[in-house]
Amino acid sequence: MTIPATSCQVSKKHVLLSEILAVTSVMRKNSRWASGAHTLTARDSALARDLGLRRSTPSTDIQKNGRLSQEADLMGGFQQLKRTIWDVDDIQALPLPGLIGPFFALIRSPLSNGPITSAALSALHSFFVCNLISATSLSLEPTLVELSSTVSHCKFEASDSSGDEVVLLKIMTVIHDCIVTSSVGAFLGDVEICEMLETVLTTACQMRLSEILRRSAESTMVSIVRTIFGRLHTLNPTVEEARLLLNEEEPQHGEISMSVSTNITDADDSPLQAPEGVTSSTQQNAASLDDPERSAALEVEGPPQALSPPRPYGLPALLELLRVLVNILDPNDQVHTDSTRLTALGILNAAVETSGTVMGDYPSLSALILDPGCKYLFQLARSDNSSVLQAALRTITTVFQTMRKHLKLQQELYLAFSIDRLAAPPQLKPISSKKNNPTSPRPGTPATGTPILGPVDTELELDKGSPVPSRPPVQPARGDTRDLMLETLSQLCRHPSSMVDLYVNYDCDINCENLFERLIEFLTKGVYPWQYSSASDAQQLHSQYLCLDLLLAFVNDMTARAEGDFILPDSLMQDKSRKKLVLTGAARFNSKPKIGIAFLEENKLIYSDLSPEVSRTRSLAIFLKSCTRLDKRLLGDYISKPDNLELLKEFLGLFDFKDKPIADAMREILETFRLPGEAQQIARITETFASIYFASGPAEIKTEDAVYVLAYSVIMLNTDLHNPQIRKRMTIEDYQRNLRGVNDGTNFSPEYLQSIYDSIRKREIVMPEEHTGQLGFEYAWKELLARSRQSGPFLMCNSALFDLDMFKTVWKPLISAIAYAFISFDDDYVIQRAISGFRQCATLAGHFNLPDVFDFVVVSLSQATSLLSENLPTQVPNYPVVEVEGQSVTVSSLSVKFGTNFKGQLAAVVLFNIVNGNGNALREGWTQIFEMFQNLFMHSLLPTRMLQMEDFLGGVTMIPLRGGQHSRPASRSDGGLLSALSSYLMTPYGASSDNLVPEATDTEVESTMCTIDCITSCRLDELYAQTIQLDSEALVAAIRALEALAHERTITKWKQESDELTTAFNTSFAGDGTFTLPYDPASVFLLETMVSITCQTSRYIEDLWHVPILFEHLSALLSSSTHYSVLLIERAVVALLRLCLILAQKASHLSPHWPTLRDQVYVSLDLIAGLSPIVANSVAEQTVAGVTLILQNRDIVSSQTEWNLVFAALRSTTSHPEAARSTFDLVLSFVTDGQSQWMTPDNFNGLITILDEFANSAGQSIMVPQKGRRVPSQPPPNAPPIERGRRAIDILYDMKRFIAPFAESAGLQTGQAWRQYCLPLALSLGRQSTNPSRLVRHTAINQLQRLLLGPRFVYDENDHNQVEEIFNSIIFPLIDELLKPQVQQFDPQGISETRLRASALLCKAFMHFEVRENRTKSDIRILWIKILDLLDRLINAGKTEQLYEAVSESLKNVVLVMNAANILVPPSQEDQRDEHQRTLWTATQARLERFLPGFLTEVIPTPQLQLQHSTPIPDSTSAVPATAPSTA
Repeated sequence: MTIPATSCQVSKKHVLLSEILAVTSVMRKNSRWASGAHTLTARDSALARDLGLRRSTPSTDIQKNGRLSQEADLMGGFQQLKRTIWDVDDIQALPLPGLIGPFFALIRSPLSNGPITSAALSALHSFFVCNLISATSLSLEPTLVELSSTVSHCKFEASDSSGDEVVLLKIMTVIHDCIVTSSVGAFLGDVEICEMLETVLTTACQMRLSEILRRSAESTMVSIVRTIFGRLHTLNPTVEEARLLLNEEEPQHGEISMSVSTNITDADDSPLQAPEGVTSSTQQNAASLDDPERSAALEVEGPPQALSPPRPYGLPALLELLRVLVNILDPNDQVHTDSTRLTALGILNAAVETSGTVMGDYPSLSALILDPGCKYLFQLARSDNSSVLQAALRTITTVFQTMRKHLKLQQELYLAFSIDRLAAPPQLKPISSKKNNPTSPRPGTPATGTPILGPVDTELELDKGSPVPSRPPVQPARGDTRDLMLETLSQLCRHPSSMVDLYVNYDCDINCENLFERLIEFLTKGVYPWQYSSASDAQQLHSQYLCLDLLLAFVNDMTARAEGDFILPDSLMQDKSRKKLVLTGAARFNSKPKIGIAFLEENKLIYSDLSPEVSRTRSLAIFLKSCTRLDKRLLGDYISKPDNLELLKEFLGLFDFKDKPIADAMREILETFRLPGEAQQIARITETFASIYFASGPAEIKTEDAVYVLAYSVIMLNTDLHNPQIRKRMTIEDYQRNLRGVNDGTNFSPEYLQSIYDSIRKREIVMPEEHTGQLGFEYAWKELLARSRQSGPFLMCNSALFDLDMFKTVWKPLISAIAYAFISFDDDYVIQRAISGFRQCATLAGHFNLPDVFDFVVVSLSQATSLLSENLPTQVPNYPVVEVEGQSVTVSSLSVKFGTNFKGQLAAVVLFNIVNGNGNALREGWTQIFEMFQNLFMHSLLPTRMLQMEDFLGGVTMIPLRGGQHSRPASRSDGGLLSALSSYLMTPYGASSDNLVPEATDTEVESTMCTIDCITSCRLDELYAQTIQLDSEALVAAIRALEALAHERTITKWKQESDELTTAFNTSFAGDGTFTLPYDPASVFLLETMVSITCQTSRYIEDLWHVPILFEHLSALLSSSTHYSVLLIERAVVALLRLCLILAQKASHLSPHWPTLRDQVYVSLDLIAGLSPIVANSVAEQTVAGVTLILQNRDIVSSQTEWNLVFAALRSTTSHPEAARSTFDLVLSFVTDGQSQWMTPDNFNGLITILDEFANSAGQSIMVPQKGRRVPSQPPPNAPPIERGRRAIDILYDMKRFIAPFAESAGLQTGQAWRQYCLPLALSLGRQSTNPSRLVRHTAINQLQRLLLGPRFVYDENDHNQVEEIFNSIIFPLIDELLKPQVQQFDPQGISETRLRASALLCKAFMHFEVRENRTKSDIRILWIKILDLLDRLINAGKTEQLYEAVSESLKNVVLVMNAANILVPPSQEDQRDEHQRTLWTATQARLERFLPGFLTEVIPTPQLQLQHSTPIPDSTSAVPATAPSTA
């Protein structure tokens, strides 16, 4: 009981006299002091003594009863004290022992009863209050010694229990006054402190006392402990440790010892069990008689009178108290109950709270805490008594909070044990047997099974299934125990630096567990519900909240540290890396030693320290001995193999056996590996041990063989004494008899063998992996203490140096747990914390440049938004559109559902706020972002800016949500009315329901408005705008995500649906291109988004093209263009051309990738040129517009091949009415003089080709049959296709002016120029001379004639082959074509004129090329006969007078010219013709006679000759070579 120190306002003399009166008044109420005889006797004796008188001897009765004298002395003492102080003004001038001596005597006297003793104790309390007992009192030290002895040995007669307990309560008060309240406490010595503490502690632990008294004593004890342990902050640890050592050697003021007794009494004892040393007289006597030895042990020997006053108390007293408290905690000590331990835990906790931070500076105190303090505390942490468990956990927490740096391995043990108990148990068969689970010897005391020590890394158990020693299953904590342990764990790990400390001290220590990883793993799993838990929903939810809170605190602390730069310490990271390698190597060794050793050598974990002193074998032995992760059984088997004898010697040579008993030496080696079961292996180990141990020079052993026998005897003795199956144990005599004469023929001394026997009997040599129960715990604890001597202190550093590696290790389960909490929990505070956790994880991901983490955050949040749709339909339903505040709002299914999902809205806002501004940190997460965009687009919830598409024609338009007409017209049915009627009848009644729009309710509109507000808060348009600012890597990831989504909705979907059709109809028609996917607006949206972003980030076009994303997708679409809707293909073409335009513009920047990108332009153009005619026609306008823009960059085209690809793409546009006009204008600009002219040798032939295509298009317009007419009619000359065809012919002819400059610039020979330029031009005009269009046809013949007969026609006059090629390749095919009936069908009225012009061209060309004067002589017979045949066919084909006359006239001119040129010479009287002339004339005459009889004779008169029979006229068949064509 604590009394406040207040100043006394009355004199100390008054207080003393008042207390004397109060005490004597109570005494007189007792029968012993009821009369005054005792006082007079005492007074008479004193007076006689003072006057020198002799008193008569007291009567025999009085002598027989010494009690009367004692009673008189007690009362006389007070009377004498009053007389002494009566005349003294300042009683403080008197020695303090004289002033309070009578009170002490009364308190110690067994004659006193409870009320009297209580009054005397009250007086002492008053003396403290009024400062009569103070630091300035005379003879204070002896008084305090006396006071301590008095209150510790108070004796009084027992009366009623309540009154007696009042006495005990006042004793507590006086002790509290002396130590805590007054100023004299610092003058108490160690012995006095121990005496009083023993009194209070014993009172608090006496179970017979009332609860109130025990609690009061405990409160007093706690207050005193806080006071005395507070002195540790002011003491000098070095001085105090020296004083402690001195006191142990030579006690100066009595033995400093304490002990505590509880209610271990007989049943018939007094109902009052007073504290030790504070007893009633009857109890004291009984104690002395029953157990005099124990009674004497409880007394504290008083100091001899000759000694000097004791020094103020210090470390010795505190150490003794701590020792007593720790011993009480021993769960295996059956003397103390759980109640006693509970009291001791509270007191110990107070002591550690007060001075735990400095206890580590005192080796003696810290040694007690480390061992056995922590040992007992950890065992109590398994108690079934909830009160003991709570107190133990609180004390453990306090110890770790204050002494953490001294308890590295102890904390590892406790945290590992806590995680094991709190973690969800594996699905194992329940253990029904109770033999392996002995119950506790006392209620509430933990069973002997205790936490298993030793570093075990669970992650290694996954390494190829290696048999790593695993942690045995621990009984999981349940109910309140689980909550209590989890709260304690949370308290321990809530400090900002806790996780960093765990990582640095354990995860980076090769001999420790990965506690940080294990803790995070447990916490992340703890956020999820525990299926095996029998706890209530509230308890489970509380557990989940605690785990989440710890995780979020960890993230918050790391985020707070993530400011500024950091550099990872190389040494620590090397340790962490080495630890991973060692764990992997050990796991592989445990699986197969050879593989493990190879891995260790490969990673330089062994053999890297080789030197003259360290061989390969020794290096391996050092590793095997130091690695705690090896399977001990496998290790023992490995080193004892015959091949590894040298390794065994090196391994055992690492032990220091100097001055070590053989039992301890054997214990040491057998604790490092398990002894194999084969006798030869055991003998090999024993022989090697004997050799090495004997070399250390052990006492009493004469030979190495003696060591060998002794070693075997130790193994056998250990088995005999501790094997439960052996009933008759070996005695010391048996052991001595077995070893008789083995020490080089002599016996070992009995003392030597006795020491071995006792060592083994008291401490079993426990093989590794056999440590179970209490014995196993003792071994494990011993191992922990051994490791703690080498592990170093616990490092504490709230530093960001390690956050990167920590975060990289745990981010995935961490974010998953936060996401689960966000989705599953409904508590607003938890949701808010989870949101903060997401933000902080994203911040850390950006800070550490970990895009995978950022992606995972995005993925986790996106799943919580409900904006991801697994099956997004391709066709958008008809959603109602309403007007709200002047705004058109589409009420869709998503807008209604999302508007009511508040948590989804929260997730969306958090997600997009995180991504906004952090796009560069995103990689795979773009898939979820764009998937949500896609879903929002399909429900008309995206901002307008994101719904637009751009092209070369109409600028910006909106992406349609629904397709219009069918992309490709179906073939017209010839069924007429019946077909239409049947189609109508087969149409389902519900077909018209597609156009019905449901009405939206007010609730749906309200939900939609909530959705719109949420989408607005997400700032999607800002995020979309930020995509153009992305770095290269993030941009590529974004485009990849878009392409993946688009690919899934196009290529993949077509394959799936076509396969389904194939399977359903058991046919392959779906794969032949006839199956077409319906219009999908989402695929267009994804394509437009992908291209729009790419076009706006043209600086990265190289990266996007070199990664097969864009082109691969567009190529896949265009290569199978008939499988998809027209709009999608049109957008793909536009996209491809827009990208090609960017590539073309890059030419001026001289990009290092320019050659490759340049090639991509032409690959793209080739792809467009390869589109099917129907598809190409539908995208013709976009194509020509895009190509025109591309060609504005003239550097883009530099070769004939490239021009050919350009013109190939343009040729596909010539059949489209609008596109053809643009294309023609583009081509016209190439050949027209001016700045836009772009004629080169490379594009010459390409221009011929495309102009030829325009002329063909004019002819194709004739091919379309007109309604109601069987014969096609010629369109007017001003019709656009006809006009373009005619102009194309004119341009072709005009191109001849470029031939000479091109040939000259290239240095071409005439023949080369003819072949490269002239011949293609003439061929094109020749082909168009048969065009179905009359205007084009006639223009072509005219221009062909101008070309061939004109002055600029380039050809080699001396090369007759070229002339023949003109006829054989151009003119002859032209006339052959005109003679075909199908050609005549297109223009029956105009074909005669065409043939007429063709015949004229034929004759003129022949005369121009073959009948000129300067023409070299050549054989023209075959050519001439072909011409005659063609003229024959022309006359017979047309059978018109006009054609007949025209052909005859042309032929006449030719014949005359040939005659004039002396080529066609008629026979004469003197026939001087050569063979060619004769043959030519004969053949000509024969051919002409067939279709123009007499024509030749009429034109060239022939003189009449007398033909001799000897000179017959040759037949035409003989005159003309066999190769001449026959007459048609």
